[in-house]
Amino acid sequence: MKNEVKIVVEYNDNGYLLYVANYPGAFARGKTKEEALSKIPMEILSYDARRNNTVIKSDFSVVIVQEWKTDLNVSDADSDVFFDSEKIPLTKDEYISLKELVLKSAKDFKTLYDSIPDKDFTTRQSRKTFYGNVPLTANEMMLHTNNVTSYYMAQLGIQMNNAADICENRLGAIRRMEMLPDYLNSTATIGDYGEWWSPRKVLRRFIWHDRIHAKAMYRMAIDIWGKDAVENPFCFIL
Repeated sequence: MKNEVKIVVEYNDNGYLLYVANYPGAFARGKTKEEALSKIPMEILSYDARRNNTVIKSDFSVVIVQEWKTDLNVSDADSDVFFDSEKIPLTKDEYISLKELVLKSAKDFKTLYDSIPDKDFTTRQSRKTFYGNVPLTANEMMLHTNNVTSYYMAQLGIQMNNAADICENRLGAIRRMEMLPDYLNSTATIGDYGEWWSPRKVLRRFIWHDRIHAKAMYRMAIDIWGKDAVENPFCFIL
């Protein structure tokens, strides 16, 4: 039986950003839907390799379950999509699974970051998006990825100061989420810029945000120092 890959499409005239709803954090981008869809198989291979510590050629079918038009620049991974599946309460088992992914994601991000030979060097050109200047060096990527933690938590009404260590910071955020009354049954709330949020979305955004900046960090690092010089805990296939 083929594994069903459920795709959420976020798009506008500038491009497409596709998410694999049942592979939290997996994504692909393209100028067209077809271009983005063509990248999904490699993204799934990478995701499965990280999850199973081996490359498994998955036999899967793609099903588009939702399309979301946005005014943001999806070509730069600006996003405000709210999955239909993120509007419903979490079960305890679902929460535990997502929590484990969130904490592993932070750990893997730090492993990649720690392996970068020069964390202040880059060959990338400066760019600006809806959220500000794109982080270019490993240090900038780590700072940005870690600091977004308090922003995500604020969307659930949780105020916190970011810890310097991404793993410690992520664990602290999870513990604060668990202090919310009946947090598993929390569904949807409007946050900054009129964007919809829920605990499910925050957990997914942690994993996705780590992955997108880890991919940029890894791509930059291998371009400069080569694949043998850096760790690849996300099992990216580039």
